[in-house]
Amino acid sequence: MQSKLAQIDECYIHYIEMCECESPKGTLVFLHGFPENWQTWRYQLMHFSKHYRVIAPDLPGYNQSSKPNDVEFYQVTNLIEVMSRFISFVSSGQPVSLVAHDWGGAIAWPLVAFHGDLFERLIILNAAHPSTFTREMICNQQQREKSGYIHQLIAQDAIETVAKDNFRFLTDMFLDEDGNSALSDDEIAEYQSSWRIPGVLDAMLNYYRAMPQLAPVNTNGHASGPVTDTHNMKIPNIRINVPTLVMWGIRDLAFVPEVLNGLDEFVADLKVVPFENANHWLHHQYPQQVNQQIEHFLG
Repeated sequence: MQSKLAQIDECYIHYIEMCECESPKGTLVFLHGFPENWQTWRYQLMHFSKHYRVIAPDLPGYNQSSKPNDVEFYQVTNLIEVMSRFISFVSSGQPVSLVAHDWGGAIAWPLVAFHGDLFERLIILNAAHPSTFTREMICNQQQREKSGYIHQLIAQDAIETVAKDNFRFLTDMFLDEDGNSALSDDEIAEYQSSWRIPGVLDAMLNYYRAMPQLAPVNTNGHASGPVTDTHNMKIPNIRINVPTLVMWGIRDLAFVPEVLNGLDEFVADLKVVPFENANHWLHHQYPQQVNQQIEHFLG
């Protein structure tokens, strides 16, 4: 395992690279989500490094990567540009297969749509497609309610909220409906250590501050049902033209399953694999099954 840095203008992206074979089948790049870092992919990196070159960055703002202060840096349009240049930097001139979860997926969908020449396959784990997610935010009150937590992450006291009680807000995100965590105690401790790095919490929250599809709020500032300003939300036209695998934990507490409806209208070559007993953290809960699906998809 090698720890490396890629410089994209004034932003340094830390990444892990592994390859345990002389003639790798190709390159896999893994993008994590909130509030994690490259370590979320530990089971996938160990498995696929036997036959592939595998790369897992800390997204800008996270863990050992740079933490730009400007909120505009974290707008999706800019993140797409930064990460496309990162992919070009690590790809050795060959198309890569991109694996992404949560916020990593929110970046991956438009990244592949607008820089398709960099990729040969896309693999998504519980990251809603921007077009179907925006549609559900407009039309589905339950999705707006599920997204209500975002307002806590963009409030003026958000840093204090997520840091309180040894990051209880963040560790609770990994709990299922029965109160069981998708993480081991050691994994929780590793994440807590990364969240203590100066500037990390503020930078992570900037992803939400710059988010284009915020849940509408009522006059009291709370997420609510049908309210005004949904008519100002526009469904983006994000079309994917590489073979795409979507693995989805059906018990996800952040997304309604309807975000999968009509996905084939935006993805030309699509395979959807539901995980009926998994939630948002299926790669932690069912790492072997996730690896098997990826392996089968890669061929």
